[in-house]
Amino acid sequence: MPAAESPVIIPVGDLEVSGVYARPDHPFATLVLAHGAGAGMEHPFMSGFTRGLNDDGVATLRFNFPYREAGRKFPDRPPAAIATWRAAMDEAARQRLAHGGSGPVWAAGKSFGGRMASMAVAEGMEAAGLVYLGYPLHPPGKPEKLRDGHLYGLTLPMLFLQGSRDTFATPELLEGVVSRIGPSAVLEWIQGGDHSFAVAGTKRDAAEIGASLAPAVAEFMRTRL
Repeated sequence: MPAAESPVIIPVGDLEVSGVYARPDHPFATLVLAHGAGAGMEHPFMSGFTRGLNDDGVATLRFNFPYREAGRKFPDRPPAAIATWRAAMDEAARQRLAHGGSGPVWAAGKSFGGRMASMAVAEGMEAAGLVYLGYPLHPPGKPEKLRDGHLYGLTLPMLFLQGSRDTFATPELLEGVVSRIGPSAVLEWIQGGDHSFAVAGTKRDAAEIGASLAPAVAEFMRTRL
């Protein structure tokens, strides 16, 4: 039976953002998920991924950044996004406590959301691990503009799930970054996948694509309890 989803309101300073919390029976961990720059938490990819994790025994909290909550298109600057990440992690901890649960709380994000999670951790936010669903290492066609500097000081477990055709991460460059981070970081390629993990010639909707990534993430989390 699918885990019931409950809407939550997350205070971020003088603002509030929406979230959706879902908890299966006896979860072994919680994962907090942030969306990418172009879509909010209700995108089918996001809901498909979190529901797949629920089926694998992971409680989830997905949330909106303030710009998306306000209906704006341009993403928040890092200070606002990082403050939202901290508030979302606090909410996940409150939900875990309210349900009498335990277990680690992980941070994950699609593209922009994952990069902001890593920046928040680099600035002191606590998380058991990080999961990147398509890390935006550089803008498309601009491999010289790397967004990697803050990653090298992180020692917590990190899983990079990346499409092999993702224009936001040249394969050789991303492999080099993950190698330099060290053994705490693992890179798994989705062969043929683009930045949205769609594979040419394979017809799957966004919810199916999101759900297909959940088993690898749940297994990575389990092996690092």
